[in-house]
Amino acid sequence: MSPGFSHMDGDGNARMVDVSGKNDTLRRAIVRCEVRLAPRTMALLVQNALPKGDVLTTAKIAGIQAAKRTADLIPMCHPLPISLVDIRFVVDEAGARIVVESEVRTTYKTGVEMEALVGAQMAAATIYDMCKAVQKDIVIGNCRLVFKSGGKSGTFSAE
Repeated sequence: MSPGFSHMDGDGNARMVDVSGKNDTLRRAIVRCEVRLAPRTMALLVQNALPKGDVLTTAKIAGIQAAKRTADLIPMCHPLPISLVDIRFVVDEAGARIVVESEVRTTYKTGVEMEALVGAQMAAATIYDMCKAVQKDIVIGNCRLVFKSGGKSGTFSAE
């Protein structure tokens, strides 16, 4: 293994990290991002009057599915026995934005930050998809890890 590079072998080739020697611990990650809509689009969303139907229910399911499939999307991620994926929304009508929060938990040898990131971003992308018939300039942004716990590095809180 190359010193300092956990995803490269001694010859500089990409490799998956061997976590077999690690202990299973409870691990949790929360990621937040936001989707900015035009006031008209937000009003239609709140009234459940967008052409594609129930935006937030569809986005919740998409985020859960995506978090569970993270290892299929990101090459060096381990497939994990996920015990929880929860996608939550805060609808800020006055600010014309939706805050998407993705929480993922496992009891395993490696963390769930990537799963939480993928879940939040796919839920946000689904909101875009469900609203694009009435607005094309939707902005998805401010995606970041706000909390993680478990494992060797301990607890991180951005707030």
